[in-house]
Amino acid sequence: MEAAGFHKWLHHSYIWQNEGYQTFDDYLARFNANQRRNIKRERKSLDKAQLRLEPVTGEAIHRALCTQMYHFYGDTCDKFGWWGSKYLTRSFFEQLYPTYQDRVVFFAAYSEDSPDPIGMSFCLHKGDRLYGRYWGSQEAYNHLHFNACYYRPIEWAIEQGIQSFDPGAGGRHKKRRGFPATANYSLHRFYHPRLNAILENYIEEINAMEAQEMAAINADLPLKSLAQG
Repeated sequence: MEAAGFHKWLHHSYIWQNEGYQTFDDYLARFNANQRRNIKRERKSLDKAQLRLEPVTGEAIHRALCTQMYHFYGDTCDKFGWWGSKYLTRSFFEQLYPTYQDRVVFFAAYSEDSPDPIGMSFCLHKGDRLYGRYWGSQEAYNHLHFNACYYRPIEWAIEQGIQSFDPGAGGRHKKRRGFPATANYSLHRFYHPRLNAILENYIEEINAMEAQEMAAINADLPLKSLAQG
């Protein structure tokens, strides 16, 4: 693509990498003591709320669950206004059953009062990769978001031998939970000569600044070095 006149533009995502973890406790051991306590406290919030969080995959997925995920997704998008990109339709979610049952994993939160989920996140997996995540809940529960979107998917990923987990857009919450900034690229070419001249003159400077930002983010992760581990 570069030989065809395209320029690479450096960006970053927050990607969890499996560093040979066998259990969730192995993952926790990578954190400094303070953040390890925080994560344990956030995980215990579900017990205090009398909620259980379960992965639902394969034949356990049914159409009603897909429809419920659409409603959760829609509610979350509505709550966050123009930040909520509500571009997936009800038919998109409902055709996940049965066409893509083998690729879908829902992390569904249940209370003692109802057989239906009170909250749920939606991820896709293929091979050794996990991708997420849309999510929503009927009402606010302390730390349900972190558990449904980060901790339980990571735990499931370790159990399944998943090697990387891309939890989706955003980053403020992710770096504190062990998701380092990871490089990715988009490719650009302007056919208007003036615009292309601007791109050519400044893209390397932009990429250098992005690399600096990534280095600063990763230097601030609440993780112990592997040598300490």
